[in-house]
Amino acid sequence: MCGQENKKMSIEEIVDSLTHVCMDLRNKIKDARADQVEIEKIIIKHIKEWSSVDNNSVNDFQKGLEWFNVGVHSAKFSNEKDSAKIQSAVQRYNISHPVVNDAKLSMWRDIGISCWPSLVILGPDGQVLFVLVGEGHRRELLLYTQIALKYFKSLKKISNHGLDLKPAAHLLPVTRDLLLFPGKVQVLRDEKILVSDTGNNRVLVLDFDGQVEAVVGGYSRGFKDGSFKEARFNAPQGVCALEDDIFVADNENHAIRVINLKDKTVKTLAGIGTQGNDYVGGKTGTEQALSSPWDVAIYQHAQNNKSVPVLLIAIAGTHQIWAYFFEDTTWWKNRQYKAKTCSAIVGSGKEENRNNSYPHAAGLAQPSGLAVAQGIKALFFADSESSSVRRVHMLDGKVTGVVGADKNPMNLHNYGDVDGSGCTAKLQHPLGVTWDEASNVVWVADTYNHKIKKIEIDGKCTSFDEPSGLAVSKKHNSIIIADTNNHCLKIINKDDQTIKTIDLKLPKNVSRPADKKINFDINISKNSTLKILLIPKFSKDLKLTPEAPQKWALKYLLTSWTAEKISGALDEAILIKTSEDVGKYKFSVLLNLVVCKTDECIPKKYQVIFNVDVDDNSKSCDVEILKEIEIN
Repeated sequence: MCGQENKKMSIEEIVDSLTHVCMDLRNKIKDARADQVEIEKIIIKHIKEWSSVDNNSVNDFQKGLEWFNVGVHSAKFSNEKDSAKIQSAVQRYNISHPVVNDAKLSMWRDIGISCWPSLVILGPDGQVLFVLVGEGHRRELLLYTQIALKYFKSLKKISNHGLDLKPAAHLLPVTRDLLLFPGKVQVLRDEKILVSDTGNNRVLVLDFDGQVEAVVGGYSRGFKDGSFKEARFNAPQGVCALEDDIFVADNENHAIRVINLKDKTVKTLAGIGTQGNDYVGGKTGTEQALSSPWDVAIYQHAQNNKSVPVLLIAIAGTHQIWAYFFEDTTWWKNRQYKAKTCSAIVGSGKEENRNNSYPHAAGLAQPSGLAVAQGIKALFFADSESSSVRRVHMLDGKVTGVVGADKNPMNLHNYGDVDGSGCTAKLQHPLGVTWDEASNVVWVADTYNHKIKKIEIDGKCTSFDEPSGLAVSKKHNSIIIADTNNHCLKIINKDDQTIKTIDLKLPKNVSRPADKKINFDINISKNSTLKILLIPKFSKDLKLTPEAPQKWALKYLLTSWTAEKISGALDEAILIKTSEDVGKYKFSVLLNLVVCKTDECIPKKYQVIFNVDVDDNSKSCDVEILKEIEIN
């Protein structure tokens, strides 16, 4: 791009000026030779000098105005080629833009993509304008997009009409309020089960019968300390416990949170709430930025004839393992760490499968699960992108392979589903590990193979819908699994290999808050039949999303009353038979709707409360109730 002068010029002057500008740009690019980074800097500087870019902003750079964002999923792992798995990922990460499944890598090859992630800007005729490789290109993206928009607007090829989108959220199971994409699970010392209810942004404590005893956090995402009810998380993952404290890898808040079971409070231990790119660390916990913490584990470090607890953290974003030091600690090679600081202890930050005697020279690839084997002073970790389980020797920090991956540390594509030992065994994107002290084995959630596998510590591996977390119960001689995409917890009995699903029961006062509550008063006689039809009335810019399920569900019905159905479609009548009981009662109808507003579709939840006054009239009757519900 050669640009233009902002002054009145003759044709000869314009040609002469542009020729010199182009020649100057070419010479600068030539001087940079093969340094691609330097060439990009030269071009960006040139664009900024010769365009009317104002603070790198892009006019109308909003959803549905002049541009559109589409995700193209070109799978690395074979499991990721399944559209159902991609849909689960879209739901799990609350993705609102459309996603295309490029299962055969045809778009990948046609455009010439070479790595993940890549950003492609297409013109209005489908032509490739720019390809940006890797992360961190926000500035270039804004520059290129503004100039491209300006150019194609001048050709009258840009439209600002909206597009109707159908969200994937309405396809979630009806049980989503109980458990949604559970990430990790642990067993506490009192044999209570601790689970990160990742999709519902909270942490649950329950017994083996499924009775939930504590709910920490709420359905909405946030980054807030406080009481169990006030606190907010954002896609929590790994959990572990030390005495009365539960530590949580608050993944999308890029923070470590601590839940105190005695005080019933939540505080932030480390992280600032936004993603960092620090590969060293060393700051005090709440001043230290983290990058996608995925799991946590407690290691008891021997120091001065006593055990000092250290919190180990799988930092997937920078491909490292970090530690939070509760006390002044003398660590490997006599390195000193101050109390309440958080630092990287394993991993160079390069995404590799590189084992090394020196912990900071080792290369990890998205560590996502941790398991401490205190008796043998080892940390086992699920190294997801290398499809392996690896080991940190906690006496000196040496990193070795256990099973999976490739002998070439740069090859992160050697995965599969093969029992064996060392590199001959193959896994596919494992996300969780747990140490079984009684059997001296590691259990691994081989996530993309939908299997739980047993690994002996000499490296022998023998053989649910994407299990991502698991834990061992000594008392029940069982393995508890967070069966992520099936939105449930399962128990494997180690003796007879049977599997059962835990039936969760939330406390009665816990439910997803409604967007709006509407009250209606009705008077009826005892022993009557109610026929209720709820009719939505929309504001002018709203409508029901075509083909999306629109449902109602009955709640808090008097036990002596009966209903033909407890849930149904919006256009179905609600039929209730009352009893001999007289007095004032309440019941609710929950409406779960998906509505569209111009180019955006939004899930809506309404609670319709019926305040019923039942009199002693001996004559029963049929009562038909039609109620309009204002949807806005």
